[in-house]
Amino acid sequence: MTVPGAVPKPRTDGAVVASHGGIAVGTLQYQQRVAAGDPMRLDPRPGQVVGRDALLAEVGARLAAAPRPGVVALCGLGGVGKTTAALEYAYRHLDGYDLVWMFHAEEATGLLAQFHELAELLDPAGLLAQPDPVARVHGALARLPRRWLLVFDNVRDHAAVRRWLPPQGTGHVLVTTRDGHWPASQAVHLGGLTRAAAARFLLDLAGEYDTASAEAIAEQLGGLPLALAQAGGFVASTGRSLADYLELLRRNRAGVLERGVPSEHRASVIATWGLAFDELAATSPGSIALLRLLSCLAPEDIPFRLLLDDPAPVPDAVPDAVRDELQRLRDAPFGLDDAVAGLRRHSLIGPPSAVVSVHRLVQAVTLDQLHPDDRAAWTEAAVALVEAAIPDDVMVPEAWPRCAQLLPHALAVVDPAGWALGTLASFLRAAGDYATARTVSERRLEALRGTLGAEHPEALTVAADLALYVGEAGHEAEARDRFAALLPLLDRVLGAESPNALNARIHHAFYIGAAGDAARARDLLATAMPTLERVLGPENADTLAARDILANNTGEAGDAVRARELYEALLPIRERVSGPENWQTLIARSNLARWTGEAGDPAGARDQYAALVPVGERTLGREHPTVLFALAGLAAWTGEAGDPARARDMFEALLPVRQRVLGPEHPNTQATRAGLDHWTRLAAGT
Repeated sequence: MTVPGAVPKPRTDGAVVASHGGIAVGTLQYQQRVAAGDPMRLDPRPGQVVGRDALLAEVGARLAAAPRPGVVALCGLGGVGKTTAALEYAYRHLDGYDLVWMFHAEEATGLLAQFHELAELLDPAGLLAQPDPVARVHGALARLPRRWLLVFDNVRDHAAVRRWLPPQGTGHVLVTTRDGHWPASQAVHLGGLTRAAAARFLLDLAGEYDTASAEAIAEQLGGLPLALAQAGGFVASTGRSLADYLELLRRNRAGVLERGVPSEHRASVIATWGLAFDELAATSPGSIALLRLLSCLAPEDIPFRLLLDDPAPVPDAVPDAVRDELQRLRDAPFGLDDAVAGLRRHSLIGPPSAVVSVHRLVQAVTLDQLHPDDRAAWTEAAVALVEAAIPDDVMVPEAWPRCAQLLPHALAVVDPAGWALGTLASFLRAAGDYATARTVSERRLEALRGTLGAEHPEALTVAADLALYVGEAGHEAEARDRFAALLPLLDRVLGAESPNALNARIHHAFYIGAAGDAARARDLLATAMPTLERVLGPENADTLAARDILANNTGEAGDAVRARELYEALLPIRERVSGPENWQTLIARSNLARWTGEAGDPAGARDQYAALVPVGERTLGREHPTVLFALAGLAAWTGEAGDPARARDMFEALLPVRQRVLGPEHPNTQATRAGLDHWTRLAAGT
């Protein structure tokens, strides 16, 4: 398709001008009119472009800021819409350029012919005296006084196109490529459309109003424009509904992804990626092995180096069918690096760092191509590698970053009834993410009940963990009721003095107190203490936890002095047994500070909290719930010690953090809001 340009006014300044809608090719030393054709050549404008306004704005800004001639490369997976974005940019900016020319840059032979054609347009009389059409075009563009835009579509790699890019001139160059190795200063990486944009695109193509099906299809296809266009084409050509397509996609993904190819596209998603798969199988088999492993995991932020960059043998649980392939990735000096580079060359993975992302549809197509036995082997390998990477002690803060990296991939691939999710739920609790700990435990409990039965000891243990996480997420009454229902089962199945039953009894008492009945909680724990010390030992972790809860509820029931004395006796034991910076020790210190204040020493409470907060921030993190609790105590006792304005300011700073970390309805967030209101009134003298 050609787009006519405007006819320029005659020039009288000695410059060469083009007639019939042509362009000026430069100021030479003599006058001459150059007969020229149409100065703009583009493929047809895309019929529908959604969700790319921000991207196109970024392209424009990058081109405007780049040294002339500015170069921007749209990099991405095949089918992600690079050509569509480039064309849309060109059409939106036609008025800003005097020349717009699109090259199909897959092969050098075809590209040379296209340069010859443009050279004849720019320099029809051969005034530049260059036999090489590329040099003629570059020379003409360097002399062209007005702006131009060249689009190089489907460039194989940066090195291959370098000689074709104009080195001088006042124009812009826009490249589309699957090569993920493009220089970062020029690269703009395309991803899939957002779910909302993809659904809108699909609804427009299909002429339907079934938003739920459109959004579900968009999720399944990862917002990939070519796959969405195929879906719309299939629905339009077969008369099926989007709901039908969704069902077909779930039942026969590989078959349906071969169909519905739009007329403006040359190949389906599977065929488009198949060329890359074939090339990698021949030139970089390690890339194929890595892609198969990555395809078994969650699509985002896969810690591939954590899983594979280890000289040790792969775990024993990795099946023999894939063991050698994974071991080669570990053993070869650059095995993993070369595999990553191969995948990146085709944009089959996102830009790598310590983690990498894979489009969910690439994952699906990769696994669909495998025999079921091979697919199972790669899945088992992914499970083995994820489980082997989980730290031995997830309760220490040093382990939390690794656990956080592994969690989404464990959720994607490991057996929900297995040990791994239980261990990661414990990490979440220690790190203060109680809501996610609850979600993970609910998933694990459902799986255990389905496989082992509701009264299996392991299922009962996880049910107790879940009750604890429910309470820590802010639902104290629900946690109390869960423990109350669970205790008879634990007593009957495991025994009333089993460690699990005793642990549940401790937490049941805790949530009785947290739900408002401190005196009953105190009495239950006072009755239980001799049994705990006899069965578990006086310095067992659960026994010490019970002493902590007993002391706190003693204070809540009205005896602040006794609560302070109990904490003063407990804290040295906690420090010796658990360590001075253990999170449970820090909780005991926090509670001692509180009851010091409640017993009549607000300045002492303030100073204890002031000493505690830096330790908590350093060991647990600034936004850990235990640290936030200490900050609330510091604010309150600062006010009680005589500085209401400072207390107000501290609560004001704390409230948005607690709202974000715990949620607006969590009891601790509500207490912070009440504290802010209280000290605001006192600071104002009202």
